[in-house]
Amino acid sequence: MRLICVAALACHLYAAMPPVSKGFDHFYNLEYEQAILEFEKEIKQRPGDPYSYTHLAQALLYRELFNAGVLETELVSGSNVSLARARILATPAEQQRFDDAVAKAISLSQERVNANSRDAEALYAMGVAHSLRSNYNFLVRKILRESLREFTMARKIHQQALEIKPDFVDARFVEGVHDYIVGSLPFGLKVFGFLIGFRGDKEGGIRTVEMVAAQGKSSRVDAMILLGVAYRRERQAEKAVVLLNELIATFPRNYLFRLEMVQMYGDLGKKDEALAVLKKMEDEKRNVPPGKIHYSRGNLLFWYRDYAPAIAELQRVTPEAGLNTEVNASLRLGQCYDVLGRRSEAQAAYKRAVDRAPDSDAAREARRHLSSPYRRS
Repeated sequence: MRLICVAALACHLYAAMPPVSKGFDHFYNLEYEQAILEFEKEIKQRPGDPYSYTHLAQALLYRELFNAGVLETELVSGSNVSLARARILATPAEQQRFDDAVAKAISLSQERVNANSRDAEALYAMGVAHSLRSNYNFLVRKILRESLREFTMARKIHQQALEIKPDFVDARFVEGVHDYIVGSLPFGLKVFGFLIGFRGDKEGGIRTVEMVAAQGKSSRVDAMILLGVAYRRERQAEKAVVLLNELIATFPRNYLFRLEMVQMYGDLGKKDEALAVLKKMEDEKRNVPPGKIHYSRGNLLFWYRDYAPAIAELQRVTPEAGLNTEVNASLRLGQCYDVLGRRSEAQAAYKRAVDRAPDSDAAREARRHLSSPYRRS
C-alpha cells in the first residue's frame, strides 16, 4: 500500500471544508438539543422545503443514538452496536415526532416531483428521508426487514436523481454506504441481500464514499465520518488520521473524533502522540466525561503492556462515563489483572462486566475469562 501517497492525496482532497449552517455546527459538535432548536427555526422560515424536515429528523435520530452510546460504540470502540441498541428507549412521542418530520419531507418532495418529474433535488431529499427512516427502523425500532426495504428504496430514488443529474455527487452517498455495508455482511445475511436485489461491493462502496467526501456538498461531512469508521475496520489508520485531523479542526467540540484519533495513533504505534491528544483534552476541559479519557488512556496503556498505569486509569472509570465505556473498562481491568497473576481481582472485574451488560461483546469475552484466564500472546 502506498501510504505516503495516499495520505498526501487525502490532505489535498480534504483541505477545504466548506462552512456548515449553525444547526449543523451544533449537530456535528454533538450538541443535539441546540441543533434541534435551529432546525425547528429553519422549518418556520422555510416550511415548504423538504430539506428542513430531513435536517430535523436527522438531529432527532442522532440525539437518540448519542444518548444510548451508539455513536461511541461504532466510531470509537469499533465494536458492534448490540449493547447500545438494547438501550435506545425513545418514547412514543419522540418516535412520532421523528415519523412526522420524515413523512413531511417525503410529502413535500413528492409534491415537487409531481410538478416536475425531473426535479433531482426533490428526489434527493426524498431518498434522504427514506434513508433516515431505514436507520431509525434498524437502530431504534429494531425492524431489520423494514430497514432494508427503506434503505433499498432510498438507493433507487437516488439512482433516479442521478439519471437526471449525473454529476449529483451527494446522491451517490447512499449507494456507497449500501455497497459497503452489504459487502461487509456475513454470508447468511448476504443471501438475504440477494433476495431483495443487491449484492454489495465493500471496496467499491469505499471508493464511492471517498468520492462524496472529496467532492460532495451536503453529504460531505457524513461521508468523511463514515470513512473514518470504514478505515478503522479495514485497518487503514493512516487514512483515518488525515480525515480526523480535518474533522477535529472543523468541529473541535466533538470529543468522539479526538478519542478515535487516540485509537488510530495507537494502531500506528504512535504512543506519545496518542497520549498527547488525551492530555490536550484534559487541559482544555471540554464537555467530555472524565471517565472516557481515563478509559481511553488505560486501554492504550494496556496495548502497550504498561499494566500498572493502565490499571490506575481503568479503576477511575465510573458509571458516569456511560455503560459502553464502563463495561469495556471492566473487561480491560480484568485482563490487566490476569496478565499480572492477580486472578481473584481479574474475576471480580469480569463479573462486573457481565453483570452490567450481559449481552454485550465485552461481557461475552469477560464470561470466557471467568473460567479461563486471559493470556497475552
